[in-house]
Amino acid sequence: MSALPRPVARRSFLSPRQWVSEELFDFWAGRVHPLWTLRRARARLVSRHAASADSVTLVLRPNRHFRGVAPGQHVNLGVEVDGRRLSRSYSPSVLDDGCLAITVKTVAGGKVSQHLAQHAQVGEVFELGQAFGEMTLPAIPAARVLLLAAGSGITPMRALVRQLEVVGMPVQVDLVYWAQQRGTVCFAEELADIAARHPGFRLHLALTRDPTAPAARVGSYDFSVLGDLSSAQVMACGPGGFVETAHARLHGQVASLQSEAFTPPVLSDAETGTVRVELRRSGRTLELPRGSSLLQALEDEGLRPASGCRMGICNTCVCGKASGVTRHTLTGEYAAEPATQVKLCVNSASTDLILEL
Repeated sequence: MSALPRPVARRSFLSPRQWVSEELFDFWAGRVHPLWTLRRARARLVSRHAASADSVTLVLRPNRHFRGVAPGQHVNLGVEVDGRRLSRSYSPSVLDDGCLAITVKTVAGGKVSQHLAQHAQVGEVFELGQAFGEMTLPAIPAARVLLLAAGSGITPMRALVRQLEVVGMPVQVDLVYWAQQRGTVCFAEELADIAARHPGFRLHLALTRDPTAPAARVGSYDFSVLGDLSSAQVMACGPGGFVETAHARLHGQVASLQSEAFTPPVLSDAETGTVRVELRRSGRTLELPRGSSLLQALEDEGLRPASGCRMGICNTCVCGKASGVTRHTLTGEYAAEPATQVKLCVNSASTDLILEL
């Protein structure tokens, strides 16, 4: 009787993650090709052009680790400025070739916006966060859509308009776009062309500093010219005060209202004075002001906690709070529960705190 063949041992192979650290792999792989990483999403700047008098559109090619973005969502872009890695949030549009287009408005004193708008060169590579945000539309909306944009808030709205154009503008869509002057309007020709092709899309420019006929701001805008809005799905994006006022104006008059603010509103009864904030991991204790966000207060002390959107959406700045009371800068609500997570960008210290930083 012949012996049974011995089982052949399978040869195991180690993946790169098992024999080298991710940082080391990315460092050397990046020397071969700037977009090669083990699992991190990155994007390379492939072209740039002016979008308005104070804005520039950057076209980025992401690597294979980027999982995609829905119209209206945001991504964090990591930029190296003066030897420091900074991150800011932008709402991209996806182009036909898979590239991402982001539009950056130059902000006075803004290190990231000034670098991107004035200094970033074709070929530069950025860290790219995965998409986040819930201000999105279904492929075929069930009711009419009203989009409200102010300043840089036009970028997610443009992506939503492009999404609706692809499916033939199936419902009535109105975009009210507030800007100071015509020279600061982004995508003016593109939006006008879409309106010319689709009668169901109407563009309303509200130029608040127009020398001949300044438009009303959102707080006094005559929404009755748009017709019956009782069935409208409304989306608003802009500075915190703009979003807050839009909610106050349209509450109860529309079917739904979603919004995202890229600057937090200032609470009228902001707290004053300072509190002691203990950073448990680093062993430091700081005196921080009670009226500003924890993220801003920590940055003013020279610290660089992880951050992204700076508006309470992406969760990049979340850290543990061991004890103390925080106040939400958007709602004014207090949170006293110990051993919880806190978003540094939209919370301020109300009492002494212990943070896991």
